[in-house]
Amino acid sequence: MSNFTLRPRPRGGRWPVAPAQLGFVLLVVAALMMGGAGPAYRLDLLPLGTAFDVLRLGAYVAVGAAALGLIAVLIATLCRRWKPAFAGLLVIAAVAAMLVGPWEMMHRAQRVPPIHDITTDTTNPPAFEALAEAREAAPNGVEYPGESFARRQRSAYPWVQPITLPLPLAEVRDAAEATAREMGWEIAAVEERHIEATATTRWFGFKDDVAIRLTPEDDGVRVDVRSASRLGQSDLGTNAGRIHDYLTALHARVE
Repeated sequence: MSNFTLRPRPRGGRWPVAPAQLGFVLLVVAALMMGGAGPAYRLDLLPLGTAFDVLRLGAYVAVGAAALGLIAVLIATLCRRWKPAFAGLLVIAAVAAMLVGPWEMMHRAQRVPPIHDITTDTTNPPAFEALAEAREAAPNGVEYPGESFARRQRSAYPWVQPITLPLPLAEVRDAAEATAREMGWEIAAVEERHIEATATTRWFGFKDDVAIRLTPEDDGVRVDVRSASRLGQSDLGTNAGRIHDYLTALHARVE
């Protein structure tokens, strides 16, 4: 007499497992598309428009993966198959983590004005001189866009203001240059009262230029900063945030 016994067939067969497996496959595809869109543009493998299309398509694929994960959870729960249910939950959680960044960007785009040139002095912005040639070759150009940008900046970012440091000009200049280097900017020029640098965004590698003007006054040195994107109508608040972070770090350094 044989001791061999048949194992009972799992409830639901492969129905709880298949959606979770397919969801995982779509999750990997979406991660490759969304994560690779920026580097592909930076390496000149894709034009910007195509890279954005890949990013958008990757988001749709991620949503499909989440839908399959949800289906897996529902079927597995009905069949009391907890491992496939847990796998489906993991897929959903991974998709949610992947889409947080793009969702925040979309939400921010609705809250900030479509401007890309921010300065602490909208009447007389610091000029780009060493970086003028690079900006002339870019879509957004060299000159400050004017009062329309200034009006929208004052409304959206009233806290973008210059600071005055009660120190000699040479000390402020050294601190201003050191702070710019600490922030990872590529220094283009350092003069007695003027510094220019370029900041590169991490994901897509967009170039944003920064001009820093130092003006001696009776109570110290006034520091004005201008940060402008070379590409794009809206910077999603990046330049205003960059100026704030820079002036905060500079103030902390001199203190």
